[in-house]
Amino acid sequence: MQSSLSALWHLSSLKKKTTSFQEGIYSENGTLAGRKHILLMATTRTGSSFVGEFFNQHGGNMFYLFEPLWHVERMLSIGKGGTNTSTSVWVYRDVLQHLFLCNFSMLEHFIYPPPQDHVTAALFRRESSMALCEEQVCTPVVKDIFERYRCRTRHCGPLNLTLASEVCLEKQHRVIKTVRVRQLDTLRSLVEDPRLDIKLIQLVRDPRAILASRMVAFAGKYRNWKSWAVNGDVPIEDEEVKRLEGNCNNIRISAELGLSQPKWLKNRYMLVRYEDIARYPMQKAAEMYNFTEIPMTTQARDWILRNTHASTEAGGVYSTQKNSSEQVEKWRRSIPFKLAQVVQKVCGPTMKLFGYRFVDSEQTLLNKSFSLLEEKHFI
Repeated sequence: MQSSLSALWHLSSLKKKTTSFQEGIYSENGTLAGRKHILLMATTRTGSSFVGEFFNQHGGNMFYLFEPLWHVERMLSIGKGGTNTSTSVWVYRDVLQHLFLCNFSMLEHFIYPPPQDHVTAALFRRESSMALCEEQVCTPVVKDIFERYRCRTRHCGPLNLTLASEVCLEKQHRVIKTVRVRQLDTLRSLVEDPRLDIKLIQLVRDPRAILASRMVAFAGKYRNWKSWAVNGDVPIEDEEVKRLEGNCNNIRISAELGLSQPKWLKNRYMLVRYEDIARYPMQKAAEMYNFTEIPMTTQARDWILRNTHASTEAGGVYSTQKNSSEQVEKWRRSIPFKLAQVVQKVCGPTMKLFGYRFVDSEQTLLNKSFSLLEEKHFI
């Protein structure tokens, strides 16, 4: 397996090798009127895959990538017992920059097995990007080559990244969804890159709901939490609890920076709560599209209506849907009150910033008539 050190060694040479490629994009396409680059940043179990579809379903003018940094995190963590945060920060940023410029060469050094002649059968969740399954990118099926994340819309062979780059260059807008960028300030040089017109959308969710969801989705990793809920008090100094606190702090610090609107982020940052999207899916989708200055298509609107059970018969397109509200609060019945208390203790400042109400008893937690959401408008 290609080592993480080998992948890192290539980064400096890649910057030199791709200079002409990037300059060509800048002179020919980089200043194309109306082109937008959108980064949807979140953490796991916040609904980011669902919200990413708001843009993926836009149609022919959108190039959408689903979690390309998965490869980077995986490679950097090999042999280290975890990702080296100080290293990953700038690697993530540089890979994102290249991808927004439709250059896949840097990402190739993190894909395993390594692509051969720029062709790979291993791109993570390829099928989650409509653009990567278009006819232009759809090469003939190759017998005996297994592609785990193969396209669902048509039978295609392994992904040719050169063709993907060409299609990317033809698209008007480019969107990347990631749960691996945790510190907003590390993106400053990306935002200030004159070749790009970047907008950042930070998606957040009640950290109690995130924990409840993770305990179901990644049950094996949360055995200690389940044991604590049943057998005794939660050790606040435990490494897992400290990790939860650190994640909450990173999210809050990034949001505080974005909401303060420093000059380099002016009109380029938007904060959205997942709960508001669940309650008002069409309204929030329209707000995100307005923020990005990308016109919403009928195709995107129809997808949102179908997948949120919205109905114009229920008081208008922007009406609150009862089933959406119920869905988003199911976690209240699954998380033990003791664990909800722990989250409130270590993530209190984050919850207050985003308008998530605390509960002081199990009865309050289970009382559906008591809303855990303050009505807040984030500028």
